[in-house]
Amino acid sequence: MKTLDNSIHGLILDMDGVLYTDSSPIGDLPAIFGRIEDRGMKAVMATNNSTRSVEMHLDRFAKYGVKLEPWQVVTSADAVAELLKNTLPAGSPIFAIGEPGLMETLSQAKFVLLSVEEAEKGKAVVFGIDRKISFEKMVEATLLVRSGVPFYATNPDITFPTPRGQIPGNGAWYSVIESATNVKPIIAGKPYPYIMELALQRLGMNKDEVVVVGDRIETDILGGQTIGCKTALVLSGISTEAQGKAWQPKITYIAKDLTALVSD
Repeated sequence: MKTLDNSIHGLILDMDGVLYTDSSPIGDLPAIFGRIEDRGMKAVMATNNSTRSVEMHLDRFAKYGVKLEPWQVVTSADAVAELLKNTLPAGSPIFAIGEPGLMETLSQAKFVLLSVEEAEKGKAVVFGIDRKISFEKMVEATLLVRSGVPFYATNPDITFPTPRGQIPGNGAWYSVIESATNVKPIIAGKPYPYIMELALQRLGMNKDEVVVVGDRIETDILGGQTIGCKTALVLSGISTEAQGKAWQPKITYIAKDLTALVSD
């Protein structure tokens, strides 16, 4: 295990499993962010979780004693909104399945959100995790995708962490639509490049100056490698040290946690 070298000026940090787990911070977050600042580095948080808006994330970090700016938080909802902006004009009607974080982000991006009753007017389907999912929502999404409407998903995570264990995540839910339509969604979140490229833009740095830090190899680490950044696996979440050492291409850094990674 080793700490970051002095060529690193930016960090793209996953959240759950890196900065906190459930409702508890991992380590002394004010001290960790103070150390990042002392080393002259900038950090952007990037998460596949679309349930919370940027403002909700900022409030959570404030409760942990960490003040972040809005530009420092990128969610898969932000990434899917940017993808939609590239293909649809502002004001386009969207049928979205998801929670407040996704809905607020799409509304702020000037898209019109449709109810189940109005879903057939949709010019795109956006699928995010929804803990109030219904058969009616799945039916309308299926009919739209089968009719040729573009199909987007916030992230491919098969599971979602809870205090009791892993439960079905967004990838498990949208697989129903995929099976019923034989259409794969365009995915905005990790390990696909869209969210990582957006985070990199926020940092305003070259890829070789940035390390992507995460606890899941198949999303965080693969996502960082996909855009050509160095990567760091922290062992405070899902993936193990043995899995990290066995992964190819080789992970640049493996550390016990973020505290160890940013220490001298």
